Amino acid sequence: MSVSSGPEVVVWDTTYACPLRCSHCYSESGRRAPRQLSHEDMLRVADALVTLDPRVVVLSGGEPLVVKGVFEVAGRLARAGVKTAVYTSGWIMEPWMATELAKTFDEVIVSLDGATAQVHDRIRGRRGSFDRALSALTMLDAVARERRRRQRTPLWFGIGCVVVRSNFPQLAEFCTAIAPRYPELRSVTFNAAVPEGLASRPEFGHFELLDDAQVAELTSPGKLARLQELAPDSVRVFATDNGSLVMRPNRFASRADSPVMHVEPDGEVRALSVCEGTVGNLLEESPLELWRRGTSRLQDPFVVETLSAVRTMQEWAEAVRRMDYHFGSQEVRSRIDRRSVRTNPPEFSALAL
Repeated sequence: MSVSSGPEVVVWDTTYACPLRCSHCYSESGRRAPRQLSHEDMLRVADALVTLDPRVVVLSGGEPLVVKGVFEVAGRLARAGVKTAVYTSGWIMEPWMATELAKTFDEVIVSLDGATAQVHDRIRGRRGSFDRALSALTMLDAVARERRRRQRTPLWFGIGCVVVRSNFPQLAEFCTAIAPRYPELRSVTFNAAVPEGLASRPEFGHFELLDDAQVAELTSPGKLARLQELAPDSVRVFATDNGSLVMRPNRFASRADSPVMHVEPDGEVRALSVCEGTVGNLLEESPLELWRRGTSRLQDPFVVETLSAVRTMQEWAEAVRRMDYHFGSQEVRSRIDRRSVRTNPPEFSALAL
């Protein structure tokens, strides 16, 4: 496979520090060392990403708002003509942050995994996280309203929901009870949980990962039309099964079809965004070479064999576990081994509605 240009989308986990303990976290943030770079090195990574000419760089984590200087880093990307987006839990949001987010980012997404505190707080692993997420949305709504009044560049902010079995029955409630609270809200996106990281555990698959019938319902035209009908006219509703992340060999013919580049906090580039294993560091090597090296992993015989068999969500989770263990470092393998030791099925039983 020949990759003549860089990725269209880059997801940069700026830190693994996080105040929450989400049951589906792909990076196990909050449970491991943050691996956060110095501010100067973060700017160097930003400059490296600019050379790839991506359409958008998404700052994620962990919680990116705990990163000192994150607004300057995003500004560096924006001044180079790269669109920026950020995902936040809202846990540490303050009014000044909402103002800076509006000035710096093209899109701000607040993660909300339940239409009620009971569901959201259990999924996110910390009491009070629902109330803080709603508070963050209130701050962003106020900033967006003021910017519109002053005829400044609009703030596009939305809600992002990772859909699992616990919150699947609440999708309509997001549109009827949550979205109308925020007149300036622009989007609600329902993303089926990707079975990677903690969400690839067998017990998570048994208790929380959507089954194939639920995935089909989530992405059906009828379901999406109904949710859009329930939401305020100003809010766009999206839903995805994230199936495009099941990266099968020989599927990518162009930049538009290409997989996402996934960058870890210390500048390491993942070979495949849905599993562990890196191909080099942006602070040390050519970004385009790392991109080519990563996409070439799709031709690895082990990857070809493992991904070609994926047809269901459970098979996807099993494939991720196999690839994590095959390509991950010893540290990664030890972390995978510890998952089953510290987590048991009752955790997920408590989440189920």
